[in-house]
Amino acid sequence: MKRTKPLALFGVVTLAVLVLGALALLVATLLSDVAAVATLALCIVFIVALSVLGAKSKQWRQNPYW
Repeated sequence: MKRTKPLALFGVVTLAVLVLGALALLVATLLSDVAAVATLALCIVFIVALSVLGAKSKQWRQNPYW
């Protein structure tokens, strides 16, 4: 349990940094019309790919909280 709290905090901070970076990139690309559609498509593909990888994980529901 002592190991999981810092790892969870690290995971939340990493996710927050990624979300803020993606939002900043999305706003920057929306200001230039050329790459807006491509960036949005890449973000959607990235999110779907991570969701698929998470769903295929063998430890997806194997924790004491489920």
